[in-house]
Amino acid sequence: MKTISPFKEVAEAIIEAGGETLKSCYQCGLCTGTCPWNLVRSFMLRRMLHEAQFGVVDLESEDVWLCATCHACVARCPRGVEVVDIMRAFRRTIVGLGVAKVPDSLRITMKNIAGVGNPQGEAPERRADWAKDLKVKIFTKGTELLYFPCCTSIFEPRVKGVAHATVDILNKAKVDFGTLGTKENCCGESIRKAGNESLFQNLAQSNINAFADNGVNTILVSSPHCYETFKKEYPKLGASFEVIHSTQYLLRLIKEQRLKFTKELNKRVAYHDPCYLGRHNNIYDEPREVLRNIPGVELVEMADFAENSLCCGGGGGRFWMETKKGERLADLRLEQAIEVGAEVLAVACPYCMSMLKDSQLTMEKAEAIEIKDISELVQEVI
Repeated sequence: MKTISPFKEVAEAIIEAGGETLKSCYQCGLCTGTCPWNLVRSFMLRRMLHEAQFGVVDLESEDVWLCATCHACVARCPRGVEVVDIMRAFRRTIVGLGVAKVPDSLRITMKNIAGVGNPQGEAPERRADWAKDLKVKIFTKGTELLYFPCCTSIFEPRVKGVAHATVDILNKAKVDFGTLGTKENCCGESIRKAGNESLFQNLAQSNINAFADNGVNTILVSSPHCYETFKKEYPKLGASFEVIHSTQYLLRLIKEQRLKFTKELNKRVAYHDPCYLGRHNNIYDEPREVLRNIPGVELVEMADFAENSLCCGGGGGRFWMETKKGERLADLRLEQAIEVGAEVLAVACPYCMSMLKDSQLTMEKAEAIEIKDISELVQEVI
């Protein structure tokens, strides 16, 4: 039986949880027309927003959990409606009221993060294992840069190369950096978008305390999701530090001539703009400038790029949820890379890398394409 929300309780909860801009929606339908899910299935976002305006929402509908928070609808909304905040409010209401079932895989992820501080369920003492054979020191007061690798980069085998390449580059550029090892936890960005506000608050406060206690002033991140939450959400909780994404820092090192290229890549490279680096934070030029500086790279653009980039489907907690074959946005992205003859699909987000590699496993025509983080490509030629 469907759980249809009572008007007053859920409408007020959604507005309180961040859906105030819902009042501005005048139902033009541009959000539905913009949403990438409608390329692979039907997702009537306009109808969901319309029902929410009246507090009548089917809280057991899978559509509540479909939004990947790609920000495309927000970027194009003529009324400036923060649809991402509204979707987070839907989910926060569900998690808070306990009136409907959270998807099993997401529920398990929330349990893992609450218990051990990471979505993979790995023991906290293993958080620093990825760096055991690398030259990485523990951050102490006075260290120039804190490198914060996301949980995906240190626990997912197919993505570990991102953190390893970043460390190698920093060492070769003689950057004074360190990590907090076991003192850090998941940043909490995606779990907040998935509706678990209390868990996010706990993670954020724990990390903020660790940063403050250790005198952290500047944080380097590989994940745009960490970038988003450290830069925009943690300061609202009292944090104060500079946040830099790896592509921004790589370009800085190149301009300062602290990196020396000794080889040529000689490959046709397409760049996939991550939603949380591009549309959420307007970082489009730096990744491309880094790629253009790599000797031998022929940079080509796919059909949808920059502010029109196609989402990989991994944001908003969907990274931890199942997506049916035939409905995977990452499949469409790989097809676009094939269409422009790319030999390498360059990424700048661990989530994107994992989602694209998942799709590659079931797409024979895409198996020849290399999917690599920009840091890995830089590592290859220095």
